Amino acid sequence: MKINGVERQFFDYRARGAASTQIVDDGTIAPTASGGSFPFTPRESEKCLEYMWNTHYANLIGEFGFKDAFNLTYKDKNHPKAWFDVDYLGIDQGPILLMIQNHESELIWKVMKKNPYIIAGLKKAGFSGGWLNDVR
Repeated sequence: MKINGVERQFFDYRARGAASTQIVDDGTIAPTASGGSFPFTPRESEKCLEYMWNTHYANLIGEFGFKDAFNLTYKDKNHPKAWFDVDYLGIDQGPILLMIQNHESELIWKVMKKNPYIIAGLKKAGFSGGWLNDVR
């Protein structure tokens, strides 16, 4: 499909992002990405979720919350204004709720820091410093 004279390729359900071998970015946005980033970028994540909620509510929000993804660039005869997924994925809803809770209370991090398997795995992977120095 050509957009503004540039040939673009769109994908259905697949992983997106940057890797060492390729960049897969067709403009599809998943609300779980900003929700899952909440502890790291609370203001930006909240603004992003708020924008999606207020601007695209009719197409992006349903009885179970945010739908899986959307793409404002992709338009065709079936999607004349933009593409919005019709599916909800529980695995997408979870990180949004967990990371907002984690931002508010650090509950997830507190539990994680007590788990010897997580601690051992992080150390085996070469992580050090920060709170890892405070655990035995």
